[in-house]
Amino acid sequence: MYENLLYEVTDSVCRITLNRPQVYNALSPGLIQDITSAIEAAGADDQVRVVILTGAGDKAFSSGADLKEGFAKAASASSSLQLGDSLRSTYHPMIRAIRNLPKPVIGRINGVAAGAGCSLALACDQIICADEAYFSQIFINIGLMPDAGSTFFLPRLIGPQRAFELCSTGRRVYGPEAAQMGLVSRSVPTGDLDDTISQVVAYYASAPTRAIGAMKKVLNQSLYSDLDHQLEQEADNQDTLGQSADAMEGISAFLMKRRPNFSGK
Repeated sequence: MYENLLYEVTDSVCRITLNRPQVYNALSPGLIQDITSAIEAAGADDQVRVVILTGAGDKAFSSGADLKEGFAKAASASSSLQLGDSLRSTYHPMIRAIRNLPKPVIGRINGVAAGAGCSLALACDQIICADEAYFSQIFINIGLMPDAGSTFFLPRLIGPQRAFELCSTGRRVYGPEAAQMGLVSRSVPTGDLDDTISQVVAYYASAPTRAIGAMKKVLNQSLYSDLDHQLEQEADNQDTLGQSADAMEGISAFLMKRRPNFSGK
């Protein structure tokens, strides 16, 4: 179905695996397009209630942009690189697709997440990484600035000073430090990564999916909104959710003192 990634759906869980391990899952234009299409497919599939985004192999989530494939052609055609249009046509739709997906996206970071690969990880709703995995804003090493959303996500996750440090130095931040500074939700020993991911996605696979999607949308808006707007967004979305099957089930279960059985509808 996809040339550059693996896409599988099992028991309401969609697993999207970047599948270019021979180049540390570097982001080629083809892979970026496949990620965008796969996220959109997961959004359109009513069976899917949670998405796992990860990389093939045991060394990398994604090493970032495929410089050999993406930059070599541009550099040979001109004495300067015109990168803005490329970002707008490839990376921007991919990041927007993840952030606009009304379902949770769990980043399973099994190895290096560098450059645009780091940006891709930061776009996820929860990031769970192996202790040996590391994050790096390596753009500085080739004289460029972070892109694909890193300048948006980093200051909001770890504050402007730490964001500036990581962006301007490109230093590696390994799992335990990433968790300590709030860059990721959790860092675990490599051997525990899959069990931890399974526990997290099992929760979301049985959670009220429409409520999760509404939360994600309103929380996204809160990053550049004011209190009055957020209050109205909360009220509007509660109006909609109050009519959902999951809300009816949740209230009924509460009154009957039993566990709810959410259908995601």
